[in-house]
Amino acid sequence: MSLVTLLPFIVLIGAMFLMTRSAKRKQSAAAQMRNEMQPGTGVRTIGGLYATVKEVNEETVLLDAAPGVDLVFAKNSIGAVLSDDEYNRIVHGVEHDLKSDGTVVPDDASSLTETDEPAADASSDASDDKPIDLGKKDAVDEPAAEPADAKADEPAEAKADEPAEAKADEAEPKKTDGESDAK
Repeated sequence: MSLVTLLPFIVLIGAMFLMTRSAKRKQSAAAQMRNEMQPGTGVRTIGGLYATVKEVNEETVLLDAAPGVDLVFAKNSIGAVLSDDEYNRIVHGVEHDLKSDGTVVPDDASSLTETDEPAADASSDASDDKPIDLGKKDAVDEPAAEPADAKADEPAEAKADEPAEAKADEAEPKKTDGESDAK
């Protein structure tokens, strides 16, 4: 057999060796993490339960999930051992960030709208504003300036040539409600 025919098998065996080696490394790190658990540390199970370690045995762990609720889990079911800050941040919502400068951001926008003036002056300024009418105007309220301008632009000869009925129709307002004149 030549080296060319054995090359794919060698590459396949090498890839399998590297994959199993990394998997064993991860398993040993997880086992070491589980063995270093101590009572009082916060943990997350593989199912997503956050609890505090109450007691560590050979194969099991007693977890305190809530006051008066003790659960027994297998050691292999512990997904992560959390630091105290991370556990308090996730479970209790307590944020311990030493980098923050101590400024507090409010949940509402009240600080963004505050002015240096007292509240009474700000409310009196708002009441002085005139209300804006956003309603539609009726066709009767609008002046008929456009049709008059259009008639003024027409030459005088065109008006003289129009029949009398057309002039009478222009003088009457057109009905827009769908009714027609019965003559």
